[in-house]
Amino acid sequence: MGYQTENRRSLMLFAGRSHPDLAAEVAQQLGVRTVPTSAYDFSNGEIFVRFEESVRGCDAFVLQAHSAPVNTWLMEQLIMVDALKRASAKRITVVAPFYPYARQDKKHRGREPISARLVADLFKTAGAHRLMSVDLHTAQIQGFFDGPVDHLFALPLLADYIESKVDASEVTVVAPDSGRVRVAERWTDRLNCPLAIIHKRRDKDVPNQVKMFEVVGQVAGRTCVIVDDMIDTAGTITKAAEALKANGASAVIAAATHGVLSGPAIDRLKNSDISEVVLTNTLPLPADARIDKITELSIAPLLGAAIKEVFEDGSVTSLFGGDA
Repeated sequence: MGYQTENRRSLMLFAGRSHPDLAAEVAQQLGVRTVPTSAYDFSNGEIFVRFEESVRGCDAFVLQAHSAPVNTWLMEQLIMVDALKRASAKRITVVAPFYPYARQDKKHRGREPISARLVADLFKTAGAHRLMSVDLHTAQIQGFFDGPVDHLFALPLLADYIESKVDASEVTVVAPDSGRVRVAERWTDRLNCPLAIIHKRRDKDVPNQVKMFEVVGQVAGRTCVIVDDMIDTAGTITKAAEALKANGASAVIAAATHGVLSGPAIDRLKNSDISEVVLTNTLPLPADARIDKITELSIAPLLGAAIKEVFEDGSVTSLFGGDA
């Protein structure tokens, strides 16, 4: 006769050092505390991580925001996952609200890497069983990870805010390039408003350089909401606003999930035709980015709800009305 024990599961939340405010908010949403962790850098830059409590048999959720320096925080999360695997965690879910290297999801020319696939392989090799992220740059990244992927959407959060600020009947949703058209269509379905598209072309030899072309759609006299997954150097979004204003838009609002805000982004946004930039806190907002134009919304309720559904074997899709 074998030995039997009550089958109890425990949810444990682990947080990297990149975004402690978001980790605290998610922990509050779940009604737990983050597991005490000893993490520091050696003098040569190597990272050490040790968890101060037993994690054997737990359902582990490892949260890390991949802001600059992205390679440091990616390596720290990989080390955390490896430590959990070797400490006998039962299931490990990587929670990466902003998926690192997401823009390198295909080869544009010969002799280029597909770094987004490499990151997925690294997570899997480290010991991750599941991946959770918000607004992936392209949906195909879900297929790079050999396991379940929970692709969350910030659209309901952002759209609710936009609806509270402007009259939807006066709004035109704008896709800043052809790659964002599908996302923009979801916005138009939600707001019941028209769609416009900006045709642009990048300079393939110069990173972060955009050549802007024409606006397709009715924007004159309307409040234009430019929607994108991220704002990095803000070159695309500010030139889009300039083109919209030139075509008679009465106001321009930018809504994006991830505020990377690198390089000249803040100066560009300050001096742009954009009246408000709405972001979520998937990435920590730099101190110099706390300007009047930028509004930050918390993604913690969405992450908390998704983690709870995964832990309880519920439906993540139900969080989006069955559309996820």
